[in-house]
Amino acid sequence: MARLMNLKIKESISELSEIQKKQPSIKAERRVLCLILLKSNKFSKQELLADYLGIGRQCLVRWLSLYRKSGIDGILLSPSRSKPSKIITQEIHQGLSAKVKDATNPLFGYWDAQRWIREEFNTEVKYHWLRAYMIKHFKTKLKSPRKSHLNKGEQAAESFFKTASYARRD
Repeated sequence: MARLMNLKIKESISELSEIQKKQPSIKAERRVLCLILLKSNKFSKQELLADYLGIGRQCLVRWLSLYRKSGIDGILLSPSRSKPSKIITQEIHQGLSAKVKDATNPLFGYWDAQRWIREEFNTEVKYHWLRAYMIKHFKTKLKSPRKSHLNKGEQAAESFFKTASYARRD
């Protein structure tokens, strides 16, 4: 079993507990708890501390090296994982944006959007990936029309709206 590193923690235990209370996520709380336990010398080995925190030993080593490099701010800020799309370029994104907002020549679904990208930009995009992208960036959704009764007439609908007090169209 590996021994704990000789790590100098600058903050006091009371400061660390205050920081821990302000954390929005459990993951950040655990990272600060790790520093509190190290500062109070509760564990003699990395493996015991990692087991107590419910993480792997290599994860603990990563946290401690992050703290060594950038202090308490480095351990609390998790790096952003969002990357720009490699398939949907800026040009395709702008084209999709214009096409989604165009009322005169709209897309009739995600299959139509997939076909349109293939024809306009000569790029193949998988249906499910394109669907997720359009929902995330353009807040799109599939709309399905409701069935209308075969025998419903316009005059019947108008008379309904004229007589029903709660359904008046003004």
